[in-house]
Amino acid sequence: MKSTHPSQALQFCPFCGSKNFIWDNVKSHTCLQCGNKLYVNAAGATIALIYNAEQELLFTTRKHQPAKGTLDLPGGFIDIGETAEQCVKREVKEELNLEVRECSYYTSLPNTYEYKGLTYFTIDMVFVCKVDDFSSLKAGDDAADCRFLPVAKVPLSDLGLNSVRTLVHRLQISSPDQLDNKL
Repeated sequence: MKSTHPSQALQFCPFCGSKNFIWDNVKSHTCLQCGNKLYVNAAGATIALIYNAEQELLFTTRKHQPAKGTLDLPGGFIDIGETAEQCVKREVKEELNLEVRECSYYTSLPNTYEYKGLTYFTIDMVFVCKVDDFSSLKAGDDAADCRFLPVAKVPLSDLGLNSVRTLVHRLQISSPDQLDNKL
Protein backbone atom coordinates (compact mmCIF):
# COMPACT_ATOMS: atom_id res chain seq x y z
CA MET A 1 0.00 0.00 0.00
CA LYS A 2 1.41 3.38 -0.98
CA SER A 3 1.39 5.98 1.78
CA THR A 4 -0.25 9.33 1.29
CA HIS A 5 0.98 12.60 2.67
CA PRO A 6 -1.84 14.70 4.20
CA SER A 7 -1.30 17.26 1.43
CA GLN A 8 -2.68 14.69 -1.02
CA ALA A 9 -5.15 12.84 1.19
CA LEU A 10 -7.43 15.76 2.08
CA GLN A 11 -9.43 16.93 -0.90
CA PHE A 12 -12.45 18.70 0.61
CA CYS A 13 -12.73 21.43 3.22
CA PRO A 14 -14.01 19.90 6.50
CA PHE A 15 -15.70 23.21 7.36
CA CYS A 16 -17.79 23.88 4.23
CA GLY A 17 -17.19 20.87 1.95
CA SER A 18 -15.64 22.91 -0.86
CA LYS A 19 -13.20 21.25 -3.24
CA ASN A 20 -11.19 24.51 -3.27
CA PHE A 21 -9.01 23.22 -0.47
CA ILE A 22 -5.34 23.89 -1.19
CA TRP A 23 -2.10 22.82 0.50
CA ASP A 24 0.44 25.55 1.30
CA ASN A 25 3.43 23.18 0.79
CA VAL A 26 4.41 23.58 4.45
CA LYS A 27 1.86 22.60 7.11
CA SER A 28 -1.70 23.59 6.34
CA HIS A 29 -4.62 23.56 3.94
CA THR A 30 -6.60 26.72 3.20
CA CYS A 31 -10.14 26.75 1.86
CA LEU A 32 -10.54 29.30 -0.91
CA GLN A 33 -14.32 29.18 -0.40
CA CYS A 34 -14.72 29.87 3.35
CA GLY A 35 -11.17 30.97 4.25
CA ASN A 36 -10.64 28.46 7.05
CA LYS A 37 -7.28 26.77 7.61
CA LEU A 38 -6.59 23.20 8.68
CA TYR A 39 -3.12 22.61 10.14
CA VAL A 40 -1.20 19.35 10.05
CA ASN A 41 0.62 19.08 13.38
CA ALA A 42 2.77 16.35 14.91
CA ALA A 43 1.03 13.88 17.21
CA GLY A 44 2.62 13.18 20.58
CA ALA A 45 4.06 9.73 21.20
CA THR A 46 6.34 8.17 23.80
CA ILE A 47 9.20 5.68 23.88
CA ALA A 48 10.36 3.83 27.02
CA LEU A 49 13.98 2.95 27.72
CA ILE A 50 13.92 0.13 30.27
CA TYR A 51 17.14 -1.53 31.39
CA ASN A 52 17.67 -4.64 33.48
CA ALA A 53 20.46 -5.15 36.04
CA GLU A 54 22.80 -6.34 33.26
CA GLN A 55 22.27 -3.00 31.45
CA GLU A 56 20.42 -4.69 28.59
CA LEU A 57 17.63 -2.70 26.95
CA LEU A 58 14.09 -4.09 26.74
CA PHE A 59 12.90 -4.42 23.14
CA THR A 60 9.58 -5.55 21.72
CA THR A 61 8.71 -7.11 18.38
CA ARG A 62 6.00 -5.21 16.53
CA LYS A 63 2.76 -7.18 16.30
CA HIS A 64 1.07 -4.96 13.70
CA GLN A 65 1.89 -2.73 10.78
CA PRO A 66 3.69 -0.51 10.26
CA ALA A 67 6.96 -2.45 10.43
CA LYS A 68 5.30 -5.65 11.68
CA GLY A 69 7.86 -8.20 12.90
CA THR A 70 10.68 -5.71 13.47
CA LEU A 71 12.32 -4.74 16.73
CA ASP A 72 10.87 -1.75 18.54
CA LEU A 73 10.90 -0.07 21.92
CA PRO A 74 7.80 0.07 24.12
CA GLY A 75 5.63 3.15 23.75
CA GLY A 76 2.81 4.65 21.75
CA PHE A 77 0.54 7.58 21.05
CA ILE A 78 -0.49 9.99 23.80
CA ASP A 79 -4.25 9.97 24.37
CA ILE A 80 -6.23 13.20 24.59
CA GLY A 81 -6.02 14.56 28.14
CA GLU A 82 -3.05 12.36 29.03
CA THR A 83 0.46 13.56 29.92
CA ALA A 84 3.50 12.06 28.23
CA GLU A 85 4.50 10.50 31.56
CA GLN A 86 1.07 8.90 31.99
CA CYS A 87 1.25 7.63 28.43
CA VAL A 88 4.64 5.95 28.77
CA LYS A 89 3.52 4.23 31.98
CA ARG A 90 0.23 3.09 30.39
CA GLU A 91 1.95 1.82 27.23
CA VAL A 92 4.53 -0.15 29.22
CA LYS A 93 1.70 -1.74 31.23
CA GLU A 94 -0.31 -2.57 28.09
CA GLU A 95 2.60 -3.89 26.03
CA LEU A 96 4.72 -5.57 28.72
CA ASN A 97 2.58 -5.96 31.86
CA LEU A 98 5.15 -3.97 33.85
CA GLU A 99 4.71 -1.17 36.37
CA VAL A 100 6.93 1.87 35.81
CA ARG A 101 7.92 3.25 39.21
CA GLU A 102 9.39 6.45 37.83
CA CYS A 103 10.32 7.93 34.50
CA SER A 104 12.58 10.74 33.45
CA TYR A 105 12.57 12.65 30.17
CA TYR A 106 15.61 11.87 28.01
CA THR A 107 15.12 13.37 24.52
CA SER A 108 12.68 13.75 21.63
CA LEU A 109 12.78 12.74 17.99
CA PRO A 110 10.57 13.56 15.01
CA ASN A 111 9.13 10.57 13.19
CA THR A 112 6.73 9.63 10.43
CA TYR A 113 4.29 6.83 11.04
CA GLU A 114 2.59 5.36 8.00
CA TYR A 115 -0.69 3.65 8.78
CA LYS A 116 -3.32 2.43 6.32
CA GLY A 117 -2.04 4.67 3.55
CA LEU A 118 -1.79 7.90 5.52
CA THR A 119 1.40 9.47 6.81
CA TYR A 120 1.22 10.71 10.39
CA PHE A 121 3.88 13.01 11.77
CA THR A 122 4.86 12.36 15.38
CA ILE A 123 7.14 13.81 17.99
CA ASP A 124 8.42 10.86 19.98
CA MET A 125 9.28 11.77 23.59
CA VAL A 126 11.78 9.34 25.09
CA PHE A 127 11.79 8.47 28.80
CA VAL A 128 14.21 6.44 30.88
CA CYS A 129 11.91 4.24 32.95
CA LYS A 130 12.61 2.50 36.25
CA VAL A 131 10.96 -0.89 36.79
CA ASP A 132 11.62 -2.73 40.05
CA ASP A 133 10.14 -6.13 39.26
CA PHE A 134 10.31 -7.94 35.91
CA SER A 135 8.59 -11.15 37.09
CA SER A 136 5.31 -10.19 35.37
CA LEU A 137 7.00 -9.38 32.03
CA LYS A 138 5.05 -10.69 29.05
CA ALA A 139 4.28 -9.35 25.60
CA GLY A 140 0.77 -8.01 25.10
CA ASP A 141 -1.27 -5.44 23.17
CA ASP A 142 0.90 -4.26 20.24
CA ALA A 143 3.93 -6.39 21.16
CA ALA A 144 4.28 -9.87 19.67
CA ASP A 145 7.36 -10.60 21.77
CA CYS A 146 9.78 -8.91 24.16
CA ARG A 147 13.36 -9.47 25.21
CA PHE A 148 16.35 -7.75 26.76
CA LEU A 149 19.27 -7.19 24.40
CA PRO A 150 22.67 -5.52 24.77
CA VAL A 151 22.03 -2.25 22.91
CA ALA A 152 25.52 -2.26 21.37
CA LYS A 153 24.77 -5.52 19.55
CA VAL A 154 21.38 -4.62 18.07
CA PRO A 155 21.61 -4.29 14.27
CA LEU A 156 20.00 -1.00 13.24
CA SER A 157 18.51 -2.78 10.21
CA ASP A 158 16.37 -4.89 12.61
CA LEU A 159 14.56 -1.75 13.84
CA GLY A 160 11.46 -0.83 11.86
CA LEU A 161 10.76 2.78 12.79
CA ASN A 162 13.08 5.67 11.91
CA SER A 163 12.95 7.38 15.30
CA VAL A 164 13.76 4.14 17.12
CA ARG A 165 16.63 3.45 14.72
CA THR A 166 18.02 6.95 15.35
CA LEU A 167 17.60 6.59 19.11
CA VAL A 168 19.29 3.19 19.30
CA HIS A 169 22.16 4.47 17.17
CA ARG A 170 22.60 7.39 19.58
CA LEU A 171 22.57 4.99 22.52
CA GLN A 172 25.17 2.81 20.82
CA ILE A 173 27.61 5.70 20.42
CA SER A 174 26.98 7.41 23.79
CA SER A 175 28.39 6.63 27.19
CA PRO A 176 26.14 4.69 29.62
CA ASP A 177 26.51 7.31 32.37
CA GLN A 178 24.43 9.73 30.29
CA LEU A 179 21.40 7.58 31.09
CA ASP A 180 22.46 6.88 34.67
CA ASN A 181 22.02 10.56 35.51
CA LYS A 182 18.37 10.46 34.43
CA LEU A 183 17.14 8.32 37.35
